[in-house]
Formats: sequence, structure tokens, C-alpha cells
Amino acid sequence: MVQLNNNELITMVLATITLAILTILWLYKVTLSSPKSSLLPGPRSLPIVGYLPFLRRDFHKQITDMAYTYGPIFKFHLGSKLFVVINTPELAKVVVRDQDEVFSNRDVTIAGSVISYGGQDLVLSSNNSNWRNLRKIFVHELLSNKNLEASGSFRSDEVRKTIKNVFGNIGKEVNISEITFLTEMNVLTSMVWENTSLEGAKGVHLVQDLQMVASNIVEIMGQPNLSDFFARLAWFDLQGIERNMKKTLNKMDRILTNIIEDRVKYNSKKSQDGDGHEGKKDFLQILLDLKDQKNSASLSITKLKALLLDTMVAGTETTATLIEWVMAEIINNHNVMKQVQEELTKVVGTNNIVEESHIPKLEYLHATISETYRLHPVIPFLLPRTPSEDCIVGGYTVPKGCSVFLNVWSIHRDPRYWDNPLEFNPERFLTNKYDYNGNNLKFFPFGSGRRMCAGIPLVEKMTMLILASLLHSFDWSLPKGIEAQDLSEKMGITLKKSKPLLAIPSQRLCDVSLYN
Repeated sequence: MVQLNNNELITMVLATITLAILTILWLYKVTLSSPKSSLLPGPRSLPIVGYLPFLRRDFHKQITDMAYTYGPIFKFHLGSKLFVVINTPELAKVVVRDQDEVFSNRDVTIAGSVISYGGQDLVLSSNNSNWRNLRKIFVHELLSNKNLEASGSFRSDEVRKTIKNVFGNIGKEVNISEITFLTEMNVLTSMVWENTSLEGAKGVHLVQDLQMVASNIVEIMGQPNLSDFFARLAWFDLQGIERNMKKTLNKMDRILTNIIEDRVKYNSKKSQDGDGHEGKKDFLQILLDLKDQKNSASLSITKLKALLLDTMVAGTETTATLIEWVMAEIINNHNVMKQVQEELTKVVGTNNIVEESHIPKLEYLHATISETYRLHPVIPFLLPRTPSEDCIVGGYTVPKGCSVFLNVWSIHRDPRYWDNPLEFNPERFLTNKYDYNGNNLKFFPFGSGRRMCAGIPLVEKMTMLILASLLHSFDWSLPKGIEAQDLSEKMGITLKKSKPLLAIPSQRLCDVSLYN
């Protein structure tokens, strides 16, 4: 054993102390220069299954209740999948603005991957050149101000057909969601492939098929899938969700393929006759032209179909759901219905039909729709985001690859930001102006940042026109024996009414010709 003299011992002790001091100073410096973070709070989970056995049917309410226990940001596991929930505007700002680039990817489920052709669409694509190209096409081609203005006649014509159909059912129960969905589908098919030769029975069957397939897609997407929570089980597809979605996609793909082939044949014939398709173009023709341009960004036939599918499904389901909620709230609040109809009488007149030119003047109706979006956001957590790297939110580490929920349902009902938040009060949107573009994160039903919904301009026009026309043309009441509309909710991919709204229209305008 080596023996140390006193000087050597003292030297060793001093060296040890010096090293310890330097280490402490280094750690202190690193701590100051690095963001402070800690593990996310959250409920205890069972081994393997995580929090899955404790989920309730009213999942959106359960998640909001958990925020009172665990704070404005927390986590929970479903199987091997980690979920992080954001419950305040301040923390939402970190996700959609401060670190928008990091959080701009989607967490795609197995069903979502199937229906988006492997994430090649606009809604579920990763934040990459494909997504940027599709968004540019969607925003600047289909939903440009010029094209929205040009397609106004499609919207007006289809809404007039709906009013005529409702008039034929005066005194009878009308399913609000069904008539809205059909109106939206007819508008979109006209905008997307107006010039395709689908007339008569062929056109009717097309709309019916599209409506059925779109409904199936939404239903399947809203089903919790064990394969998403347990990766090792995905191969077995125990619930048949992947299998059912593939069948549904095949049906939609056949419809889209037939439409595209029909258009290509039509264009070929016109070209042989020396008559091109110059002038006004529908969305399908614009996409086909872009696909054929050698110098354009890559737009394959699969991506073209994926974009058409997004348009038909997202554009119908969300609007029909929202309009049903608006009508339910209005029917339950007679004073609101009175003020909406008084405004319509003043702006439109009782000897006239609603036109899109009236819409900017209908401030109270717009406020009523906004208040409905506040209380009943159609997608209560928006579409989940997933961070591309570990990051810090609210002092906590949010791991790469987890699924992040922005709980707008909770934020829209938080008494810290809203007076009497559970009260349906459109006036709050007359005194405090909020838009749908996510500029104020106390109210962002369409999201915010680069992954905000791209279809807001069309949704806003359609929602206003349909509601204004229904409320201007008819008085509405509930079936006999029902005093108030049930406002309970059913959670799926969208937040729908648990029971469909059946309402009875009665003639409001004296001139019967206004219903034709």
C-alpha cells in the first residue's frame, strides 16, 4: 500500500476540492444556460395498458377535468402511446407560434394513413415540400378570392334547392344535419368537377355514393383503435379498422378514378374537335393542368385524388355538424332567434331571398355562429400535432414523437377568459371582435399557425348562407312534446350532437314564389 506524506496528502485534498468546485461551477453555468425542464405531470397508469381502462365516453370533458388536477399541461399514456394536453392560450402560443415549425407534423393514425394514401394529402401530410405544394394549390387555386367569387352561383343554386325541398316539408320533421350535408356535397361537387358529364341519374347516384362514403370515413376515423396504442398489435388489426378503411378508400378511389377518366376523355374529344377547355375551369381541371405541367411541383394522380378526397370529406362533415349545433342553440334560445330574424328582415327584406352580398351585413348572425364555435368546437382538440424533436413547453420536456392535443374545448369554456362561459350569449362577439384565423388564442376553433384549417373562407361563406336562408325563409319549432333541444354531445373525430336535431319548419315569407 502506497504511503503519502503530509505535503502529498494536502496537495491531493486541494486538487479534489478544486475539481469539485470547478465541477459545481460548470454545472451551475449549464443550468443557467439551458432551459429548465422537468417531467410532465399526469395520472398514474397501469403497466402495459396505461390509462386506457379509465377513459370515459365524454373524453373531452374528462381531459378538461384532469387539467384541474394536473395543471395546464399534462401527459397520459394509452398503451405505449404518449399524449400531451395543452389547456391554456399561453401554452398554445408556444406550440402554434413560438415553436410552430417543430410542432407542424401530424400524428397520423392507421386509419388516417390509409385514407390519406399514406399521408399524401393536405390534412395529414407531414410538414414537407409535398404539404406546402398542396396547400399552395388549395389556397391559391380553389379558394382564391377570384374563384370563390366565380363559384357563388353554385352555392346560391344549391341553397335555393334546399329551401325548396324544406318548403315541401312544411309542418313535418326535418333532419337539419342531413339537409346541410347534402347541400354542402352538391356545392362541392359543382365546384370541383362542374364540367364533368355527370347528369341526370348518374349525377344523383354520384352524390349519394359520395355522401355514404364520406360518412363512413368520418365514422371509422372516430373509432379508437388498439393498433394505434399497441404497435405490436397493429399487424393483427383486431378491430378491423384498417380493413374497413381500406374498403372505404377503395370505394372512394373508384368514384374519383371514374370522374377523372371521364374528364380526360372529355378533354381528349374536345381537343380532337379543336375546342380546348380555355376559360372558366373547375378545380379538377386546374389540378389536371398542374399535373401535366413539366415545370410544376410534383403532383401525382394519387396526390390529386388525396386532395379531392380532403375537399369532399372535410368540407361537408364539419359544416353540417356546426350548422346543426347553431340551429339547436337558436331553437333553444327564442330571444336569439328573434334577433337573428329581425336582422335578416332589416338586411334582406321580407320580399327577397338571401344573397351572398347580404352576408357581410349580418353581424348578429355571425356573432351567433362564433358563439356556437366557442361552446361547441367541431374538433375539440383540433388535429393532433407531433413534435419533430424534444422541446420545452411551460417548463416541461415534451418528447419527440408524442401526440399533442390543443384543448380548445377547455379554453373556450375557461372562466379566466370568458364571462359566464357556459351561457350562450352571441353579444360577447359583438363587443369583442374575434376572427377565425387564430390570431387570438382564447378563440381558435380552426386552429392557428401553419397547420390552421385551409378551408376557412369557404366554410364561412357556406355556413352563413345556409343558416341565413333557413332562418329567413322559415320559422322553426321542435316536435310536439319536446320543450327544449337536447344539447348532449357525442365524441368522435368531430363533436356531434348525441341525438340528431329534428325541427319543424313553418312558412315565414308571404310570397310563395320566394320558395321556388
